[in-house]
Amino acid sequence: MFDPDELEEIRASKDEWHETEVEPVLERFGERKEMFTTDTGGQEVDRLYTPADVGGLDYESDLGNPGEPPYTRGVYSTGYRGRLWTMRQYAGFSTPKDTNERYHYLLDQGQTGLSMAFDLPTQMGYDSDAEMAAGEIGKAGVAIDSLSDMETVFDGIPLDEVSTSMTINAPASVLLAMYISVGDQQGVDREELRGTIQNDLLKEYVARNTYIYPPEPSMRIITDIFEFCAAETPKFNTISISGYHIREAGSTAAQELAFTLGNGIEYVETAIEAGLDVDEFAPQLSFFFNGHNNIFEEVAKFRAARRMWHDIVEERFDPDDPKSKQLKFHTQTAGSMLTAQQIENNVVRVAYQALAAVLGGTQSLHTNGKDEALALPTQESVRTALRTQQILAHESGAADTIDPLAGSYYVESLTDEVEEDAYEILEDVEERGGMLEAVEQQWVQRQIQDTAFGRQKEIEEKDRIIVGVNEFEVDEEPEMDIQEITEEDQQRQIDHLESVRGDRDDEAVDAALEALRDATQSDQNLMPYIIDAVKAYATVGEICNVMRDEFGEYQPGSAV
Repeated sequence: MFDPDELEEIRASKDEWHETEVEPVLERFGERKEMFTTDTGGQEVDRLYTPADVGGLDYESDLGNPGEPPYTRGVYSTGYRGRLWTMRQYAGFSTPKDTNERYHYLLDQGQTGLSMAFDLPTQMGYDSDAEMAAGEIGKAGVAIDSLSDMETVFDGIPLDEVSTSMTINAPASVLLAMYISVGDQQGVDREELRGTIQNDLLKEYVARNTYIYPPEPSMRIITDIFEFCAAETPKFNTISISGYHIREAGSTAAQELAFTLGNGIEYVETAIEAGLDVDEFAPQLSFFFNGHNNIFEEVAKFRAARRMWHDIVEERFDPDDPKSKQLKFHTQTAGSMLTAQQIENNVVRVAYQALAAVLGGTQSLHTNGKDEALALPTQESVRTALRTQQILAHESGAADTIDPLAGSYYVESLTDEVEEDAYEILEDVEERGGMLEAVEQQWVQRQIQDTAFGRQKEIEEKDRIIVGVNEFEVDEEPEMDIQEITEEDQQRQIDHLESVRGDRDDEAVDAALEALRDATQSDQNLMPYIIDAVKAYATVGEICNVMRDEFGEYQPGSAV
C-alpha cells in the first residue's frame, strides 16, 4: 500500500522526532510507566504508529471489502447499515414463569433476540428434585426440568419471530429438542427456527467444568446435532464455539483466539471424520467471544479472528460454500472485569466493552448488568444494560460506517500482532496433537492459569490499576437491591416437576427412554430419539441419565 522510499522517509522522520522532540521531554518528565502493554499483557504498545508499522499490508489479501474474503472487515457487505446487531440480553432466573415475564419485559423494551441462561442443575443434566440440585435451583439461570417448563418460558412468544440463544452445553441436545418441540406445538416450520446452542464441550474441560460425558461420546452427540440440524433446522446455529469462558478464566486475547479457533478445528475435523461434508454444517457454526476493556486490543482480536478462520478453513478443509469460511460471532461483555466495589463504575466498563464489540463487527451482543458481580441482575440494571446498546446503536455513530477503525496504523498493526501471536499458540497446540491432546496434557489449562496468576500479581502490586479496587477506593459502599431466589421459588419448581410426572403417560416415557438407550448403542443419530422422549415429557435428568449409563461420566484428570 505504500511506496518503499516513502516508508524509509517516514522511519527516518520518526527517528528524528524521537531524538529532537521526545527525548528532551522524557529527560524532564519521564512517562507514566516503563512499558505500556495491551490489557492482558499480550502486546507491547509503541509510543507512535506510522505507515511504516503496516508497510507490508496488502488491501486485497489482508483486508478485502466487507462481505469479501478474508472477511477482516466483516462478513456482511452492508454492515450495520443494513441491520443492527442483535441485542440479545442474557436472561433466565428462578422459575420458567419468572423468566417468561422477564422475556416479555425485555422484548417490550426493544430487545431484538432472546438469550437463555440455565441454572446449574440443568446445565449438569439434573432435575430440580435431584440431591445434586439442592440449593442451586433457579440461581444461575432458569430451572428447566421438562418440556412443560419450556412451554411456559415461551408462552406468548412466537418462535418464528424471535431468535433464541441457549447457553447450554452437555445437555444441549435435550434443550434443543425441547425448543424444537415447542416450535412444533406452535406450528412453526422447523426450517424457520433461528437461534444458537452453545454446545461447546471442549471449552468445558478447559475453563468452565459443566461437563457430563467424556469427550468421545460428547463429540458424537455434537456431530449428531450438526447432521440433524443441517437437514431439519438449517437456520439454527448448532454450536457457539466459545472463547468467552477461556478469557474469563484469565487468558490473553491471543490465547482466547487461538484456543477458540483450535476447538473449532477439532469440531470440524470430527464431523468430517464422521462422514459429514464440510459445507453441510460449517455455515451453521458460530463463535462466542469476550468483550474486554482495552478497546483497540478487542477490535484487533475480532478482525484477526475473521481473517484467521477464513484462511484456516480454506487451507485445511477446502469448502465450496463461501459461508463455510465466514466467522460469525456473539459477544458478551466481560463478567470478570465487573467489580463488587463501586458497582456504578461497571456501567462505564460495560459501555466501553460494548463499543469495542460493535467497532469489531459483532453479530449479536449481550451487555452485563452492573450488579452481576454480586448476583443475577435486577430488572432495573438489565434495562440500563439494554439501553447501553440502544444508545450505542442510535446515538454514538459507531454503527454508521463499516469497520471504522480500518486503516488506523495502530489497529492494523495490532491486528497483525494478535494474529501472529495466536498462530504461534496454535502451532504449539498442533505440536501436541491438537486441542484434545493439549487438554489431556493439561497444557492449555496451565497456559491460562499462568496468565491469570501474572495478571493478579500485577493488580496486587498496582502495576495494573483497577478503579475502585486497588486505587481510587471509597470507605463505604451504598446498599444495593439484589435479585434473590427464595426457597419458596425453588419449592414451586420441585412441586411442578412432581405434577408433570404425575400427569404424563409413564409407559410412553419408558418406551421413549428405552429407544434412546438402544440408539446410543448403535450409530444412529440420537436427536430424533431425544425429541421423542422430550415430547413424552421425560425430564432432562431422565434423558441425561440414560446417556450417563451408556457413555459414562468424565472425571477430571482422566484421559480424554
